[in-house]
Amino acid sequence: MTLTATSILASRIADTACVPGRFTLPDGQVLDGYFDEYRLAADPQLLHDVADAMAALVPEDAEVLAGIELGGVPLAIALSAATGLPTAFLRRLPKRYGSKRQIEGARIEGRRVVLVDDVVRSGGQLLTMARILRVAGAPVTDALCVLERPLGGRRLLDEYGVALHPLVTEADLPGPSGAAS
Repeated sequence: MTLTATSILASRIADTACVPGRFTLPDGQVLDGYFDEYRLAADPQLLHDVADAMAALVPEDAEVLAGIELGGVPLAIALSAATGLPTAFLRRLPKRYGSKRQIEGARIEGRRVVLVDDVVRSGGQLLTMARILRVAGAPVTDALCVLERPLGGRRLLDEYGVALHPLVTEADLPGPSGAAS
């Protein structure tokens, strides 16, 4: 994608999914803006365009995409449609009834899996999911996201052998300091 195309897409993402205001995260951190992945997923044309742009970030040797509940699931599905790769879905906790699975969808054992999520901040959630996939027998060395915030996620993931590939960073978003969570 060219710099202009990236800027245009970043503006569309910001206009649709970056919500101003004060928001408190589960860890108590307060943000001045929030990235609402549901607004992105609810806009079919934007979701399609984001997936098409993210397809260029998928490593050539990837065999399965793995969307993290909940924000990563629609992105992984759209990215699957753009790349033709099968998709697995990751729950934060195993299902408490029925299959009782934490990993659903495509078979992952022995296959090169790429994690997909909406926003990366500290990297903790992606690291947890990478560990779960590795224990299940899937090599994981890459993660994709729509938006990277510079809160240490890239560094943490790097320490554990997971390369982060964001579509845009906070600095790419229009506005005073980027926009959102």
